[in-house]
Amino acid sequence: MTPEPPQVDARLAHDTVRTVTLRLMPLLGLMYLIAYIDRQNISYAKLQMVGDLGLSESVYGLGASLFFLGYFLFEVPANVILERVGARRWFARIMFTWGLITILLGFTQNTSMFYLLRFLLGVAEAGFFPGVLFALTLWFPQSHRARMIGWFMIASAFANAVGAAIGGALLDLDGLLGLKGWQWVFVATGLPALVLTVVVLRVLPDGPERAPWLPPEGKAWLSAQLAHERESGGQVEHHNPFGALLDRRVWMLASVYVAFPLAAYGLSYWLPTVVKGFGASNTANGFINIVPWLVTAFALWWVPRRAARTGDQLWHVVVPGLVAAAALVLSVVLPGSALKFACLCVAAAGVFSAQPVFWSLPPTFLKGASAAAGIAAINSVGNLGGFISQNAVPFIRDRSGSDLAPMYFLAACLGLGACLMFVVLSALRRDAARRGVAIEPVAPRTA
Repeated sequence: MTPEPPQVDARLAHDTVRTVTLRLMPLLGLMYLIAYIDRQNISYAKLQMVGDLGLSESVYGLGASLFFLGYFLFEVPANVILERVGARRWFARIMFTWGLITILLGFTQNTSMFYLLRFLLGVAEAGFFPGVLFALTLWFPQSHRARMIGWFMIASAFANAVGAAIGGALLDLDGLLGLKGWQWVFVATGLPALVLTVVVLRVLPDGPERAPWLPPEGKAWLSAQLAHERESGGQVEHHNPFGALLDRRVWMLASVYVAFPLAAYGLSYWLPTVVKGFGASNTANGFINIVPWLVTAFALWWVPRRAARTGDQLWHVVVPGLVAAAALVLSVVLPGSALKFACLCVAAAGVFSAQPVFWSLPPTFLKGASAAAGIAAINSVGNLGGFISQNAVPFIRDRSGSDLAPMYFLAACLGLGACLMFVVLSALRRDAARRGVAIEPVAPRTA
């Protein structure tokens, strides 16, 4: 029999979650904003870097995609280390190394150096995103996680918006202090990560029990609620955390998730080039590209809230993916730059807004170090989609001569992934039913 959840005062539960949210999420969001800018700055640097270094579109695409190869190879070990040494020190290490490598990218001399630094940037950042997803399982009950992941991922939308605004403006600093515009893009976006390293070491607690701002009764409620979920949720913690890599549910989720990063990175990396093809200047390009990410930020807020309110996870992953796939196709076939751009805005919102609900699923069947390894495995395999898109998109563009033709490829992959997601999530529901648990989040009972 499933044990009853702890009876608690509604005000205490609300206040505890609110305190943790206000104290934790702004810092995590700021870290992700900087990480995402450092990951995406290559899309703006490309507008000048390709010509200055004599790179072809395909060579650039390979260099950009090597980030994901380094990310893939080191993500699972990085997340297992995080579980052992704590989020504070490990996140600080990640931020310091990625900031340093980003600045070094500003002094790239040739193709080989570009390839090496992009690969090392992936190695440096490996473990950050899945590390945050794992850390959230230590701070928030299951019923709150999709919304918290949504708030966290809103930072990626704002990062794209901020990156779009400053990316174009930094390119226009060409010649200042003897640096090219694309060099300013890397130097100016790498420095904040180094500064934030110190902030993380001083401010971020390793867990609720070490948070000086959380009152004892809040710690007690959170500990009891999370303990209840671990004991009653049917989650598995393998003796060896790498045993999670053999869990078929991990690979089911990883295999379908790959379509979402593929479409997300293909779209966000290529969007500045598409908009430039409409005739926009560097600075105008940057500010125009704010619009898709503001739409995406709203979708990241709304979709997880609606999923939590209705208790349905399946359709809040599948439908946004299908809508995004349709929008990508329409961005090619509809006439006029304005309509094409509007479709790309809808596509960006659909691709990203499905992910918070998706990421609430792995902790429903994994816990502890196994959850850290499983989440990292899903993310690392999924992010190979970024590797694929960063090579396929410029290849298709070079062969077709059209900036919009690659959207057909992204739409096909995303549509297939969304349909397969329906199959996989249905299988997870049947598996959960056999274990006598539910994968839908259930709010804690109150006295």
